[in-house]
Amino acid sequence: MFPYISNTEKEKQEILKTLSMTSTEELFKDIPDKVRLKRELNLSSGLSELEVTNIMSNLAKSNKSTEDLTCFLGAGLYDHYIPSIIKHLLGRAEFYTAYTPYQPEISQGTLQSIFEFQSMLCNLTGMEVSNSSMYDSGTAAVEASVMAKQSTRRNTILVSKTVNPEVRTVLKTYLKFKEYNLIEIDENEGVTDVDKLKYSMDKDVAGVIVQSPNFFGIIEDVTEVEQIVHSNKSLLIMSVDPLSLGVLKSPGELGVDIVIGEGQGLGCNINFGGPGFGFLNTTKKLMRKMPGRIVGETDDGHGKRGFVLTLQAREQHIRREKATSNICSDQTLMSIGAAIYMATLGKNGVKEVSKQCIEKSHYAYNKLIESGKYKPVFNKPFFNEFVVKTDKCLCEINNILLQNNILGGYDLGKQYPQYENSIMLCVTEKRTKQEIDKLVKVMEEI
Repeated sequence: MFPYISNTEKEKQEILKTLSMTSTEELFKDIPDKVRLKRELNLSSGLSELEVTNIMSNLAKSNKSTEDLTCFLGAGLYDHYIPSIIKHLLGRAEFYTAYTPYQPEISQGTLQSIFEFQSMLCNLTGMEVSNSSMYDSGTAAVEASVMAKQSTRRNTILVSKTVNPEVRTVLKTYLKFKEYNLIEIDENEGVTDVDKLKYSMDKDVAGVIVQSPNFFGIIEDVTEVEQIVHSNKSLLIMSVDPLSLGVLKSPGELGVDIVIGEGQGLGCNINFGGPGFGFLNTTKKLMRKMPGRIVGETDDGHGKRGFVLTLQAREQHIRREKATSNICSDQTLMSIGAAIYMATLGKNGVKEVSKQCIEKSHYAYNKLIESGKYKPVFNKPFFNEFVVKTDKCLCEINNILLQNNILGGYDLGKQYPQYENSIMLCVTEKRTKQEIDKLVKVMEEI
């Protein structure tokens, strides 16, 4: 009756006999007849491995990826160069099957890689403690908000509208059902409106979330924000692009309490949207409120270096309501890839990537503005993304770019109606002068 279930007829009869039933129909007698499917499933007959491979290959060919197109699209996921060593090392069994390493005696390889990931990320962000890891930047923002509430015993979270709209959507969904009060702070000329932030601060504000470089690519001046937040005894949560920290001041230097972000740029493919991984760094003072796992270095009693999970306050270990988080899994494999990426590039390599992103994006921006056909939208410093305005339909522009094998920019008007006909373009270290010049040429000719 159910060919997709591998039980033989003899096994089915033995099961029914054990259940004192004569047919499988009796198993479903409690399901109302009107909601039961009374026909066979509309599935084709089985195919051979060769046939399935051909079908899947043809389906895959219908997609266009960054292998086929020159990518100038950012908005949260970025086309950075990924050293080939990452793929080869992640394919090793000791990494590829990575999960929470409960038994340190058989998980030293995974534990060491997580320890190194956390250490390098702390160096990059200037913070004292890092976990491993969050699902993505959205859930990292949620966990940071929970930390802020638990630490301050307040109930309001303020988030700037310059924070990635997808992150803000995840925040709204989670915090609604946690009964938090979430308030969005308006932007002004592409950055957080500091006057609106001051006006919204009160004694119930647990934390404030800002992003720099923000969603528009602009580097925000966090100095005044930090003073406003801490004078109210609230926590400052900052979302960052980790690769921008090769040249920008670290959040630790800026006095940030919790650092979050999307780590996809650290050696993860875009993968049509994921998986990447989220990260969350904080201070020793807030360490015990942090979700996830923290790996520590120790010795085995015989003087040999070893690694263990030092903090893991999850619902498997303590009462569920006392857990720092109910996230039961993480993106360990992706974070190990990030550790390999950071170790491969080293300190100077990360700086070089940051510098190239800045120089190449500014070259593209200046060339488009020089044409006179595209106008600047913001007059602020930016990292690797910028926004220009045009009178042309952005759908038409992106379609023509696609015809020239170029993946165009993000239509800012979709999320910010006040910036209609504004296109946000991203230029990473992968882009060559020839590719940028081609982008400019095609956009000028439209």
